[in-house]
Amino acid sequence: MIARYTLPEMGALWSEATKFRKWLDVELAVCEVHAGMGTIPRDALAEIKARAAFTVERINEIEKTTDHDVIAFTTALAENIGEAARFVHYGLTSSDVVDTANALLLRDACDLLLKRIDALLEVLRRRAHEFKDTPQIGRTHGVHAEPTSFGLTFALWFDEMRRNRARLLRAREAVAVGKISGAVGAFAHLDPEVEEQVCARLGLRAAPVSTQIIQRDNYAEYLSTLAVIASSLDKFALQIRHWQRTEVREAEERFRAGQKGSSAMPHKRNPILSERICGMARVVRGYAVAGLESVALWHERDISHSSAERVILPDSSIALDYMLAKATSLIDTLVVYPARMLENLNATRGLVFSGQLLLALTQAGVSREQAYEWAQRNAMKTWDEGGDFRTRVLADPDINARLSRDEIERAFALDTYLRNVDKVFARVFEHSP
Repeated sequence: MIARYTLPEMGALWSEATKFRKWLDVELAVCEVHAGMGTIPRDALAEIKARAAFTVERINEIEKTTDHDVIAFTTALAENIGEAARFVHYGLTSSDVVDTANALLLRDACDLLLKRIDALLEVLRRRAHEFKDTPQIGRTHGVHAEPTSFGLTFALWFDEMRRNRARLLRAREAVAVGKISGAVGAFAHLDPEVEEQVCARLGLRAAPVSTQIIQRDNYAEYLSTLAVIASSLDKFALQIRHWQRTEVREAEERFRAGQKGSSAMPHKRNPILSERICGMARVVRGYAVAGLESVALWHERDISHSSAERVILPDSSIALDYMLAKATSLIDTLVVYPARMLENLNATRGLVFSGQLLLALTQAGVSREQAYEWAQRNAMKTWDEGGDFRTRVLADPDINARLSRDEIERAFALDTYLRNVDKVFARVFEHSP
C-alpha cells in the first residue's frame, strides 16, 4: 500500500522486517520442538537461538542469486549461526514457514482492526444518542418519504459494525492456523506431533490436514470479511456525501482552518474524506476477488496464489485499517445542521404526512383503497400545483366528513413518527458489548 494510506502500526506489521521476524519465530519454534524431542542437540538449539539474526538488506542481496526468498532467508541465518545452522529448517518446506508466519501476521492484523472497529462503535454509540430526538426526513429512492430520527442512522450503523466485528472474529479464527507437514502435507519427514507442538507454542491451531500449503479458503474468508467491512464504510460515507450536497446540506465533513476545497473555486467544501473511503472500498473488494481466485490451485500446490497474496494480504489490511481510522474521525467530527433538517422535512409542504393521514382514515372506517385515493388526489395537486397539503386536506369534503379537525391535525403531528425511537435504541444498545 502506498505511504499515503498507511498508518504506522499496521504498516510496521506488514513490513519486510516483521515478515522475516515471523519467519524466524516459526523456525525457532520448530528447533525448540525438535530439541525437546531429541531430534537435534540441545546445545545446537542454544547456539541457534543466541546467534540467529538477519538483515533485510542481506536477504535481498542473497535473493538476487537464489531467486528464492526463503532460501535467501535461511542462508542469511546460516551466515550468522555457523555450524548449528544445519538444524534450521529441518524437515520443512518453504510453505511450512511462510504460511505459519502468515497466520501470525493475519491474526495480529485482525487484532489491530478489531481495535479500530471498537473505536468506531464507541463514536457511533455516542452520536446515535446525541441525535436520537433530532427529526429528519427519511428518503426512499432519493425522494422524501416520512420523518425519522437522525440518530437512528447511527444506531443502524452501530448494529452493522457490531455484526462486522463478529465477522472479523470468525475470520481471525479461520486464519490463525499453522502447518508443519512438509512438501506435500503428508508428514513424510516430520511427525504430526511436531506440528501440534509448534503451533501450540505460537498460539495457533494446527491445520487438521493440508497439502504443501494452508488451504486458501481461509485467506478468502479473511479477505471477503474485510471487503464486507469496507462496503459498510462505503455505505456510511456515501450517505454522508448525500447529506453534504448543497441542496441537502443536513451534515458535512469538518472543514479545517486553512483547508482548501478547490484550486479553482475558493467557495468549495467537498466531502473528500467520504469520497476517499468510497474509492478505497472498491480496492478492498477487488482484493477479495483475487483471494477467491486463489482457492483453486494445481494438485498439492502451485504458486499462482503467492504473487497475488504478497499484495492483497498486506494492502487489504492496511487499506481497511486506514478506512476505519478515517471513518471514525469523520463521524466523530461530523458537523450536523438540525435546523436545515427541519427545513427539508417541511419542504414538501406536509406531503410526508400522507401515510399517517391514510391510517387515520382507515381507523375512521374508510376502506384502504378509498382512503388512499382521497389522500393521493390532494397530494398530487400539491406536487403539481403547489400550495399546502394540510390546507387541501382540511378543505376536502370527503375527508372532513370522516375526520374531525383535531383528528386531521393529529395526522400531521411530527412527534408520532419518533414515539418508538427509545424502544429501538433499547434493542440496539441495551445488551451491546
